[in-house]
Amino acid sequence: MRVGLDYRPVLAAPRSGIARQVRALDFHLSTLAMTTVTRFGCLPHGHPLRGQIEAPAADLVLNGQHRPQQRLSFEAAFLPSRLRETGMDVYIATANMGLPLGRVSGILQILLLHDLFQITEHNRHSSIWRAGAYRLIDWASISYSIYRASQIWTPSVFTAEEVIRRFPRARTQLRILPNLVDGTSDEAQPIEGLTPGYWLAIGTREPRKNIARLVTAWSEARRRTVVPDLVLLGAAEDLPPELRERPGLIYLDDLDEVRLKGLYQGADRLWQPSYAEGFGLPVVEALAVGTPVACARGSALDEVTPPWAPRFDAMDVPGLAALMITLAQPALREPIRGRSWATRFGAPAYHTRLAELLAELRS
Repeated sequence: MRVGLDYRPVLAAPRSGIARQVRALDFHLSTLAMTTVTRFGCLPHGHPLRGQIEAPAADLVLNGQHRPQQRLSFEAAFLPSRLRETGMDVYIATANMGLPLGRVSGILQILLLHDLFQITEHNRHSSIWRAGAYRLIDWASISYSIYRASQIWTPSVFTAEEVIRRFPRARTQLRILPNLVDGTSDEAQPIEGLTPGYWLAIGTREPRKNIARLVTAWSEARRRTVVPDLVLLGAAEDLPPELRERPGLIYLDDLDEVRLKGLYQGADRLWQPSYAEGFGLPVVEALAVGTPVACARGSALDEVTPPWAPRFDAMDVPGLAALMITLAQPALREPIRGRSWATRFGAPAYHTRLAELLAELRS
C-alpha cells in the first residue's frame, strides 16, 4: 500500500505536539509490511528536504502553511494531480483538515482529526477580523475534509463524540487512534539554570489552555503558603498583562524533545488546567517519566488521566488554589504506576492499532 502523508505540520512547527504525532505516524507506517510512505508538503527553494518531499515547484515559506492562498495552491492546484501521478493508494491529512480539493478517484482519503477546537473555541489571533476570517475558513475546510474522508482517525472518544454531535453523518467514518507517547528512551537533558522541584504547565497560547486561571490560583496559593515556582512552556505575551510578571513564574519555549523530557523529569508536578483537550498529551508524557499530575475534569482529560491523580474544576479558581495548598509539599514520584499507565499509549499499542486500521483499509 502506497501512503501519502501530509507533512506540513512538521515543516511549519517541528516541535509542536501535532508534529510529534505526524513523525510517529510516518515512522510506524513505514515499518508496516507492504507499506511505503511518501511525504507531501510545501517548501522554500533551497530547503534541504527538497527532493525528499513531494512539494510544489513554487518558493513557499514554511510559516505560511496555514495561509489560505498557500493552502489553496497546495490542496487544489498541486495535490490532486500529484497524488494520481505518484500512484498513491491512501492519503492522510494530518492537521484537522487539508484533504485534496477536487476529485481524486481511486485514492482512500484519511483525516487525522485531533479536535474541533478551531471551530468550537475562541482561538488566539492578531485581530477580531482575522479571527472571524480564519474561523470561517476553518469551518469550511474541516467540514469539507470530514465530508470527503473515507475514514476519520481521532485520538479520543471525546473528539469522536464531538464530531458526531456536529456532523452526525460522519459516525460510520470514525475510528480511534490514540496519540503515541514513547517513554522508552532514557535520553533527557535538564534545563540549564532551572532547579528541579518546580510545578509545570504546558502550552499558553490558546484560551482553552486556561493558563490565566492557573496562574491566578497559583498566585493566591503562593500568597497564603510556600508553593513551588511555576514553569510555563509558552510565552508571557499569552497571559493578561497583570499576570505576566510574578515572582517565581518562569517561561520557557522552543524546547527539543530531549530537553522537553528533561523539563518533565525535573518537575514536582504537572498541572493540566485545560477546559478543552482533544487528547492531553502532556499528561501522558509526564506520567511516562514518573512525574505526578493534577488535571482539570472534562473533555479528553477524563480518558488520559489516571484514577489516582488529583482532579479539579477548571473554572473554580478558589478551589484550585486550595488544592495547590494541599499539594504544596514535595510530591512522591510515581515511576512505576505512572509509567505503567502510560504504556497504554506507548509504541507497541500504537503500532498494533495502526496496523489494524491499515488492514481495514486493505480489506
